[in-house]
Amino acid sequence: MRHPRLAPAAAVLAVLTLSATACSTKSGTDANTAGSDGVKTGPGVTQKTITLGALTDLTGPYASLGKSIVNAQQLYVDQLNASGGVCGRNVRITVKDHGYDVQKAVSAFTETEPNVAALSQVVGSPVVSSLQQEIEAKHLLTLPMGWASSLLGHEYVQVVGSTYDIDMINGVDFVVRKAKLKPGDKIGHVYFEGEYGENALAGAKYAAKQHRLSIVEQKIKPTDQDLTAQVTALKQAGVKAVLISAGPKQSAALVGTAAAKGFAVPVLSNAPGFAPQLLATPVGPALEKQLYLVSAAPAFSSDTPAIQKLAKDYRAKYPSELLDAGVVSGWNTISVLGEDLKAACKAKDLTREGIAAAHRKQSGLNVLGVSFDFSDRAKPSTYQSFIQKPAKQAAGGLVTVEPAREVPAARSYSLPKS
Repeated sequence: MRHPRLAPAAAVLAVLTLSATACSTKSGTDANTAGSDGVKTGPGVTQKTITLGALTDLTGPYASLGKSIVNAQQLYVDQLNASGGVCGRNVRITVKDHGYDVQKAVSAFTETEPNVAALSQVVGSPVVSSLQQEIEAKHLLTLPMGWASSLLGHEYVQVVGSTYDIDMINGVDFVVRKAKLKPGDKIGHVYFEGEYGENALAGAKYAAKQHRLSIVEQKIKPTDQDLTAQVTALKQAGVKAVLISAGPKQSAALVGTAAAKGFAVPVLSNAPGFAPQLLATPVGPALEKQLYLVSAAPAFSSDTPAIQKLAKDYRAKYPSELLDAGVVSGWNTISVLGEDLKAACKAKDLTREGIAAAHRKQSGLNVLGVSFDFSDRAKPSTYQSFIQKPAKQAAGGLVTVEPAREVPAARSYSLPKS
């Protein structure tokens, strides 16, 4: 998941869960009909509404991320409806909290699926993987909040952004320049077991090979909070930089321990490894000094007009909430789905198949200053990554170190088969 966080947000569920009104409780093509306006419709679409589904985490380990994603998507839908909606219909989102529990997610999907036209978010690569067969069987376009390359290649699942491995290939190029690494040097990589961490490791290994470096691996579990042993091992191994593909708590633990041990090498994290809330903790100064992020999404402190407008609108609607990566991720995916719905409307086909077909024709869609190409389901929608750095005084807690770019190795790399 580009891209992931910390505080409970169950109250959002009551506010943002909207009832779906559908023309049928059936799923798939057998429920397709034509409305009086000549537009073909399917599950989740009536003469007045288009209902989308969101399977998110509001009470589990990524609760703060889920809350931000939900908020951003609701902001987009409110603005879309204020401008007339799609095909004369208001768009609604039915939000279900799975708490990052696969079994709860399966139950939420079973309850939600018959009455939605598409899924605007599904938090967690493991959750998406568990639902993959049903998603494909139901022809339900799904935009996951997970960026493992194993999610590529499917007709109805779309990763919005670069994948963890591509980000790491771009990120290692930065680290080589930042730490002035030479052939034969070592880089440490601390990573979660499972799709996220192992996909990032695959990209890091490929990039290291291109630069004739070696990777010192340290696999951890999401429950691990004390990384003293890992930091000690990496320091003893003589690594000159560290990659981390884990959560915000683990990034903070690694950087805090490294700083305490005088291990002042640069640390580069995938985007899910940072949350701006960390900057208010005792480890905040060390994060500002030592941590970098590689991400497909722009920082809120950038001068891109679209990202500045999103920041302004989000603060106006949610004045007590922090700007974070979840806001950008949520906005990106719902913006893409919104454009898909508009294109499907123009084609007079708001069936699930019509929405998916419209999506696959999007080959130059620009969202928040990033261009996406969804025409080839086997490839990431972008190969570019930003390099960012924590900064307490910056909007969203991040500043841009390098603008979005891709290195040649990102294209020569062979994506793992799903």
